[in-house]
Amino acid sequence: MIRLGIIGATGYTGMELYRLASRHPGIEIAFATSEQYSGQKLGEVFPRVDPDRDITLRSLDDIAEAPADVVCFCTPDGVAMDRVGAFLDRGMRVVDVSSDFRFDDPEVYTSWYSRPHTAPSLLDSAVYGIPELNRDRIRTADLVGNPGCYPTGVILGLAPLLEEGVIDAGQIIVDAKSGVSGAGRGLKLRNLYVEVNDSITPYNIGHSHRHVGEIEQELSRFSGERSYVVFSPHLTPMSRGILATTYVRVKNGATNGDLAALYEARYGDEPFIRLSQSGYPETRFVTWTNYCDLRIDRVDGSDFAIVTSAIDNLVKGAAGQALQNVNVMSGLDETAGLL
Repeated sequence: MIRLGIIGATGYTGMELYRLASRHPGIEIAFATSEQYSGQKLGEVFPRVDPDRDITLRSLDDIAEAPADVVCFCTPDGVAMDRVGAFLDRGMRVVDVSSDFRFDDPEVYTSWYSRPHTAPSLLDSAVYGIPELNRDRIRTADLVGNPGCYPTGVILGLAPLLEEGVIDAGQIIVDAKSGVSGAGRGLKLRNLYVEVNDSITPYNIGHSHRHVGEIEQELSRFSGERSYVVFSPHLTPMSRGILATTYVRVKNGATNGDLAALYEARYGDEPFIRLSQSGYPETRFVTWTNYCDLRIDRVDGSDFAIVTSAIDNLVKGAAGQALQNVNVMSGLDETAGLL
């Protein structure tokens, strides 16, 4: 059994990870932390927790000597970078679900998150955690930076095209919609029911959303050149789910069938990627799952193509992908606890 520790178990992502991991046949929950609810049962905070799988929450300081094989940080940005080193020093492996270890360059991190990176020496060893694209490196990594929710759908959607050099990496436009849980569990005026209901709201559009830097960094790996992304996220009146519609310029005469074949070649054997040319991805079909549904369409009479991707922001976009990474790191069946 792999002993898993969850830091920050009472946020949306932490609770989702606990839900999945507590039913995993090869995982034992070593500890779960919460600074706000320390000393209480997790089931007191989330009554849907199975009483037979309940656990007493502890503070981060209380588990300083607690044993675990892998620790997942489901904490706000800026927490993991100050605490991860201590766990690595004790021989534990870490999956950070925040943004702290997604970037290669600490200065790039600072430019997007407006805070200095306090553990820059660890960035070189951190592996970006999309298993479908980085599986071999994740398998041997001690520190994995779990991707953001928007980046997961966008990067999976574009990687096959950029790897083959068939689209212009410098002209990418992403229109994405997210459920409200993507903003976290903290109280924010714009996330209140009356503010969100019956409305779709754009925010941080253009080149200003924090996930742009992460998306461009990873897309540039596949293209071999600098990527530029115009990104328009929207808040939608649903609890969970992300739909990303991405517009790209095709550089050759590839037909729709040619482009679809690239996705089949790249993802045909991937258990969590579902490809379709008969229907469009919809958030309702990925909710509560670790699937990413993808489709590509060449626009007739133009050099444009449209990539559509759908994920559950709390599962494939966060906790499910974290558990998938734990499976890969631990030599477990990659789908365990997720199907």
